[in-house]
Amino acid sequence: MDQMIDHPTSERTSSEGTSGERTGGARHRPAARTWMVGAAAALALLLVYLGSSYYQRGQATAPPAAVPSVTVSKPLQRNVDTQLGFLGQFSAIDRVELRAQVGGTLTEIHFQDGQIVHKGDLLFVIDPRPYEIRLAQANAQLQTVTARVALASSQLARAQSLRHNDFGTQETVDQRINERDAAEAAIEDAKARIRDARLDLEYCRVTAPFTGRIGARQVSIGSLVAGSRAAVSPTTLLATLVSLDPIYLDFDMSESDYLTFSRERARLPAPLADKVAIGLSDETAFTRQGTLDFVDNALDRSSGTIHARATVPNPDLFLAPGQFARLRVAVAPPAPVLLLPDAAVLLDQSQHLVMTVSADGSVVPKIVETGDLRGSLRVIRSGLQPGDRVVIDGLVRAAPGSKVAPQDGTIHYDAAADGRG
Repeated sequence: MDQMIDHPTSERTSSEGTSGERTGGARHRPAARTWMVGAAAALALLLVYLGSSYYQRGQATAPPAAVPSVTVSKPLQRNVDTQLGFLGQFSAIDRVELRAQVGGTLTEIHFQDGQIVHKGDLLFVIDPRPYEIRLAQANAQLQTVTARVALASSQLARAQSLRHNDFGTQETVDQRINERDAAEAAIEDAKARIRDARLDLEYCRVTAPFTGRIGARQVSIGSLVAGSRAAVSPTTLLATLVSLDPIYLDFDMSESDYLTFSRERARLPAPLADKVAIGLSDETAFTRQGTLDFVDNALDRSSGTIHARATVPNPDLFLAPGQFARLRVAVAPPAPVLLLPDAAVLLDQSQHLVMTVSADGSVVPKIVETGDLRGSLRVIRSGLQPGDRVVIDGLVRAAPGSKVAPQDGTIHYDAAADGRG
C-alpha cells in the first residue's frame, strides 16, 4: 500500500518541477525582449545624434562659393579707314563668240577644251581648197584685164597718130580712150576680187583674237559649218573665248552707300575712294587688290541700287568669270577707333552690349554702337571709354551685378584680314 501511495507523489513532484521551470522561463523571456528594444532605441538615438552633429559641423565648416574668373582687356585703339562692304561677281573684260565667217568642212581643231590660248593661236581650220580656187580665178582675171589694158592703150596710140595725120577721126580716138579706161577699171575690179578671195582664204583659219581661256568646242572635225561675212545668214558657233587678266568685279551699291561714297569721294582725293580690297568666298582675309574704275550714271528704279565695277589684276589666272567675292571700298582716311573681339559684343534685341568690370570687381553692362569688322575685330563707334575693362572671355560667368575675378588678356589685330598682311 505504502509503495502504491508513494509513486503518485513522486510523479506529482516531478510534474510540479517541470511546471515551475516553464513558469520561470516564461517570466525571463519578456525581460530580454525589453532590453533588446531599449538597446535598439538607444542605438537609433545615437545615430541620429551623430548624423545631426556631422551635418551641423559640415554646415559650419563649408567653404564659401568661389568668385568666377573672367578674362578682361581694355579696347584696342587703332587708326583704321572707313570702308563700305559689298558682294560682287567677276566677269570677263573681253568675251567673244567664235563663229565661222566662211562656210565649208571643218578639217582641223588645234586646242583642248578649257585651254589657255594666246592671241594669234590657230584654233580651227576650214577646208581652204574652194577658196584657193577662187583666188586662182581672180588672179587669172587680173592677167586678162591687164592684157586688155595693154591692147587698149596700143589701139589708142595708133588712133591718135592717125588722127594727127588726118587719116583718122576723132570719134575713133574717143572710142579707143573709152576702151582703155574700161580696161583699167577692170584691173581694179580684178584686184578687189583677189583681195576678197584672199580674205575668204584667211578666214578658213580661225585664230584667237586675244589671250584667254577657251570654252568647249561646239563642232567636230568633219562638220559642215555655215559662214557669212555679211551676216545675211545664220553662222555656226565654234566656241567661246573669255579674257582673264585683268578681270572685272561687278557689284551694286545701295542708295545710302552711294550717298556716303559720293560725299567722301567729293571731299577726299580720288585715289582713296578707288581702293578696293577683295576676299574670295572661301577666304577670311582680303588678300587681293583692285581699282574702282566705273560707277553707272543712274540708279536702277526697281532695286534702288547703282551698278559699279572694279578692275582686278589676275596674273595667275586663278579668278574666273562668274565667281563671287566680297569687297571693301575705302571711303575715308584712317581715324582712331576702339576695337573689340566680335564675340565680346552681345546682341540684346536691337541693342549691342559689352560687359565691363568695375574697380570693385562688379560686372557692369554698357550699351555700345558697333561698326564693321576690321582686322577680325568689331569697331565700337560709341558707348565705351578707352580705359574700360571689357570681358573678352568667360561671358557666361559674367552676370550683370555679380562679382568676378578679372584676369588680364590681350586683343590681337589681324592685319591680313584687311588685305594688308
